[in-house]
Amino acid sequence: MVNRFPVQDRFADGAQYIGGRLRAGTSGRRHAVVDPATGEKVYEYELASTADVDAAVAAAREAFPGWAATTPGERSDAMHRFAAVLAEQADDFAYVESLQCGKPIKLSTEFDVPGSVDNTAFFAGAARHLEGKSAGEYSGDHTSYVRREPIGVVGSIAPWNYPLQMAAWKVLPAIAAGNTIVLKPAEITPLTSIMFAQAAKEAGIPDGVVNIVTGAGKDVGEHLVGHPDVVMTSFTGSTAVGKRVAEIATSTVKRLHLELGGKAPFVVFDDADLEAAVHGAVAGSLINTGQDCTAATRAYVQRPLYDAFVAGVAELMDGVRLGDPFDPSTDLGPLISHAQRDRVAGFVERARAYARVVAGGEAPGGDLAKGAYYRPTLVADAPQDSEIVQAEIFGPVLVVLPFDTDEEGIALANDTPYGLAASAWTRDVFRANRATREIKAGCVWVNDHIPIISEMPHGGYKASGFGKDMSAYSFEEYTQVKHVMYDNTAVARKDWHRTIFGDR
Repeated sequence: MVNRFPVQDRFADGAQYIGGRLRAGTSGRRHAVVDPATGEKVYEYELASTADVDAAVAAAREAFPGWAATTPGERSDAMHRFAAVLAEQADDFAYVESLQCGKPIKLSTEFDVPGSVDNTAFFAGAARHLEGKSAGEYSGDHTSYVRREPIGVVGSIAPWNYPLQMAAWKVLPAIAAGNTIVLKPAEITPLTSIMFAQAAKEAGIPDGVVNIVTGAGKDVGEHLVGHPDVVMTSFTGSTAVGKRVAEIATSTVKRLHLELGGKAPFVVFDDADLEAAVHGAVAGSLINTGQDCTAATRAYVQRPLYDAFVAGVAELMDGVRLGDPFDPSTDLGPLISHAQRDRVAGFVERARAYARVVAGGEAPGGDLAKGAYYRPTLVADAPQDSEIVQAEIFGPVLVVLPFDTDEEGIALANDTPYGLAASAWTRDVFRANRATREIKAGCVWVNDHIPIISEMPHGGYKASGFGKDMSAYSFEEYTQVKHVMYDNTAVARKDWHRTIFGDR
């Protein structure tokens, strides 16, 4: 794919998008967006300061009354136009997403971009279906109904692994419900988030409804979370940083949504379709070079299938094609940075002391050595309490362990602090039902791993956070439920007044 999107020219005015226009940051600190496939700089800009956050929040606060006053139908129409603009610009979005992230172009083209367009179309429809309890006379003397209202200015923080999709997941439910938003993307991958906000303006969504500030998390992110005019924070990222976000948000009594780390188990029972499980494990563990919080990271295989599963996964991994992200035949791109590659390699090197590295376990040489590439890696026979089983690696590494009984397999699946996603592989409906019932995760797939759809919620258990992205369930995070109650008696002295004064 040749696109040659003019990044430096398109964002020449800066990487802050406030009140409907691009502007430069005011921190005095420069930052570069680097192509992880080559190590080359593709864009340089000035980071935001806390003053830029204040300006973005002020723009969102000014835009809120007008946007909140629009009808659901008006918001829906604008968001349908938004989806159309995104679809028209799909090639540009795919190119820039692959450029800043190192994603294979087939992943950006077939997954990231169409998924974001579909999310936008879904929320365009969902904007007209904000549900509440039906009106009724629940006390006998009063009529009650429920209003679902926007809450105000939302301050959200998104990660670097899916910049476009995470922008969509943060922005869309917020604005569909009538809120305005300030989004802080990761400073290493801000470009498609800014393009997303620009597409919203092109679709007719008013200035100030969607704002982007691009700066360091320690100062800009924390200032956004703690800002007195921000009424809600939605954060996606590591559990460690999520704890800090929660500390700041709760100290200012903000509503909080957290989608944090994951260590998804992949449980293969002895009646599973072995070929399907092997293919599912390789695809599920290598999606986005393993930089996915729902990626399959821990395969638990019942002992009769264990050796064949290990051999099958190793063989399939060895055939995965690493290469130029813009080559349509490339299966696996680089990690986001050389630092992330070295972090992943460190986990594998330390695991050699207590486990078998069956496939991969190294960075490639040759032309790929200049990029942040790491070979698909399979590690077998690690202890359940070892680092490589328990910690989130965020790279193309799958660990496989055997189990004997169904009870043991489910117990091992639940034996980490995380609970974002999981999968169970079996032909037995009773085993499948038991696994989906007993595995503690926000999503449990059966005989597949990874697919997501706009109509269904995404969110975790335990240290993977709380609250939901996507689906109508996300509106629970972005709306305030208000009970309205009308007296129907027109009587001045109500019977309950006697509890305060007088007799019956």
